[in-house]
Amino acid sequence: MSNRNTRYTRKPGRTDGGTSWISYSDMMAAMLLVFVLLLCYNLYRYYTVFDIMSTELQRQATELIDQGVLLDRQQMNLQAREDELLLTQHALVTKQQELEDSLEALSEKEAELVKTQALLTIQQMDLDDSTLRLLQQQQLMDDQQLKLDTFLGVRTQIIQDLSQTFSQESLRASVDITTGNIIVESTVFFDTNRADIKESGRQLLNRFIPVYLNVLLRPEYSDYLGAIIVEGHTDTQGTYLSNLELSQRRALAVVTYCLNDMPGLSQGQRAALEKIISPTGRSYSSPIYNADGTVNMEQSRRVEFKFSLKDTEMIEEINRILSQ
Repeated sequence: MSNRNTRYTRKPGRTDGGTSWISYSDMMAAMLLVFVLLLCYNLYRYYTVFDIMSTELQRQATELIDQGVLLDRQQMNLQAREDELLLTQHALVTKQQELEDSLEALSEKEAELVKTQALLTIQQMDLDDSTLRLLQQQQLMDDQQLKLDTFLGVRTQIIQDLSQTFSQESLRASVDITTGNIIVESTVFFDTNRADIKESGRQLLNRFIPVYLNVLLRPEYSDYLGAIIVEGHTDTQGTYLSNLELSQRRALAVVTYCLNDMPGLSQGQRAALEKIISPTGRSYSSPIYNADGTVNMEQSRRVEFKFSLKDTEMIEEINRILSQ
């Protein structure tokens, strides 16, 4: 009975050796498997990288080959261009030599031409000398004729403008259409044997002088106007010398009034008038006659305004030459 109930138990200190060996084997097998897997993975990476690098090296080698071919072509093109350049330089040298030969021949021709031209020039100078004097004389005649026509045209135009302006202003003055002299009625200005300007004369001068200057001092006449002359005249009573003095005093009185006392003149007109106006006396050398041939005493006591153009002497010389 007791034997049947007896349990078998493992005594302390004893181990199962077979079981332990199996555990170490499994662990070593697992480690070996891990090693193999790592080896396989590394081999896979190695061959993958190797393939990539091989492909890249092959691509680079192909590019180097292509670049080498391109360089060879460029070298061939460069050599061809150098050959063309040598040919061109040779052609240029040939052309340069031909040009130098042509220039030398041209220089010889030019020297011959210069000699011929010198002979022709001498002959032409002889011919020109013969015609130059004629041309100069003709040009002088043309210039003189042009100046004469210009002066005559300016004088005519001034006279026309004066006549028209006085007519428009209803001034008591007459214009000589030939000389341009302005004759103002003397009875308005002076009493007998007097040189004082009457009030009626002052009023007429106040109207006359501004209109007269507005015509003569126009810009188109400024280059031609030489002088304005105020002439005093007397009747035939008395001696020549006494009337000469009286006529001079009358002309001076008119000029003095115009420059000092006359209203209505601008400063510019006064300055211009000072440069060109001058008084002169004519005594009784140019009286006014009646229709029956007797002297008109009142009209002879007068003042005349005259203008002259510049270069009057030259015009007279031109007339002399033209008359010849």
